[in-house]
Parts: sequence; C-alpha cells; structure tokens
Amino acid sequence: ASLWTPSHHRLERWSLSAELLPHRLDVFHSTDFIPPLRGGRRHVISVHDLNFLLYPQFLTAESRRYYNDQIRFAVRRADHILTISQSSKQDIMALLDVPDEKITVTLLAADERFRPLDEDTLSSAREALRLPEDYLLYFGTFEPRKNLLGLAQGYAELLRRLPDAPPLIIAGKRGWLFEDIQTKIEALGLGEKILLREDIPHDHLPALYNLATALLMPSYYEGFGLPALEAMACGTVPIVSNRSSLPEVVGDVGLMVDPDDPGAIAAAMERALTDAPWREAQAKQAIRRAAGFTWESVARSTLNVYRAVS
Repeated sequence: ASLWTPSHHRLERWSLSAELLPHRLDVFHSTDFIPPLRGGRRHVISVHDLNFLLYPQFLTAESRRYYNDQIRFAVRRADHILTISQSSKQDIMALLDVPDEKITVTLLAADERFRPLDEDTLSSAREALRLPEDYLLYFGTFEPRKNLLGLAQGYAELLRRLPDAPPLIIAGKRGWLFEDIQTKIEALGLGEKILLREDIPHDHLPALYNLATALLMPSYYEGFGLPALEAMACGTVPIVSNRSSLPEVVGDVGLMVDPDDPGAIAAAMERALTDAPWREAQAKQAIRRAAGFTWESVARSTLNVYRAVS
C-alpha cells in the first residue's frame, strides 16, 4: 500500500503511526531508520551509517537537527537493526550503546546489469554521454564527506606528474554544501580537465563505469560505498579511501589511499594509468570479488530477521 506520510517531516512518527494502525502489521521495517510510535507489533529499522554523528560539519544545520533528534529514539524503539557493513555496525554499537545481538549486517550487492559490456554498447554510450576516449571517474553525490576537493587536489598533483593524463569526470548529483566545494575546485585552475556531469541516465551507468580507467572514491566516510562495487562488477579498478566500510567492499582489489593525502591519491591514479598489466589483472579480480556480493544473500538475511522478531 502507498503511504502519504513524507519522510523527513517533523510529524513523521505520529502521522505514520496513524496510517499504519489499521493494517495491524506483525512487523514493520523502516528503511530510512525512523520508526513510527506504533506501526506494528515489532519494528525493524535500517541504519545505513552515522555520518551525521561522526562528521556533523558535513551536513546542513537542518539535517543535523533532524537526524540527531531522531536516532537515539529510533535505536531504542527498534526490536532489531539492519545495517550494511561491519564498519557501520561498530559505529552503532560504539556511539549509540546498542548491543551486538540487536544488529545484523546485510552487505549490499550490485545489480546484474553492472557487468563488462560489448564494444557496440560502449561505443553508443560514449557518443550519447559525450565521453572522452579515456577518463578517470568519480560517481556519487556531490557533498563534503565524499572528499571531492581532496580528489581534485590529488588530480592536480597527477597533472604535474603526468601532464597528458586523461580528464577526471565527476558524475552524479548535487548534495548539500556543494557550492563551496565547487568554488574551491574551480580555484585550482584545472579548466576543462575536470568534467562535471550531472544526472547521468540510469541506463547508461554500466557503460560509464566500463569506459573509465579507474573509479575514484576517496570518501571520508561511507556506510557501504556501492559505486565501488558496481565499478568492480564492470571490471573497473577501484581507488578508494582506507576508512569506514570501503576496505570491506574492495578487499584486496585496486588501491586504498589516505583521503587526507592528495599525493597518495595522485600516486594511485598514476599507477592505474601507467601500469596496464596490473590494471588488467585487477579488472579480473574485481569481477570475481563483486560476484560474491548477491541480493539473494541480502534478502535471505533480511527475511531471517523478520522471522526472528515476529
């Protein structure tokens, strides 16, 4: 059934409770972590990350108030909590004093359409998206915790080492506090070497990953980091931060870097661009690792939680 209660509304708990009451649910799962006051006999919530507690400076004041005011009620009210990485589980336990047995980790997976594509499909997508012959790629939301400024500084250092390096494409959609980041990136004077691409059509995302030399994700914090896994499923080498959940996702594939070190980010990009045998070996390893993450496993774990609490 469709519900009219909007998420992130100040009366969300109460209005959602009123909507759900006639349904007499055994289990209600709040995927945006805010449970109603009374929605079912048992409540399961998903807490994807605690970015708003660990890095409050990366959110707007309004967003901080909304999440901070709700999270402690949510974890107390829930009968069980689902999260998407061991890193996030440890954060929930440490910051919110939630016991281990109340949390289940369900790692995410890449959709099956994220895979190596044939040359005709790639050629068509390159033309449709106006993509250069070679490029490095960031894909995600444009917001402070993604460390786009650090990525741009690393890319500037790369250009000092490799003046003919291919462009860096920053693709995705704008999030909060992006205007200040954009101003600082433009001040680096990289001109057309950094290409901003917003609102890439969903159907073209597999090709966008396929055609990239490497996927860059030097985030300060990620609850999971799905773009890294999607890129790996396409055979694209990931270069990610060594923090939060990202090491769980990539394992021994690609390269991990200190997000506070633009020189390390530059060195990782340089290797991806210049070491073709390594890159080809990593591509095969990436596809194998990504195949180990399945939505069937996610569904099975989630169903087991529903059964356990009901």
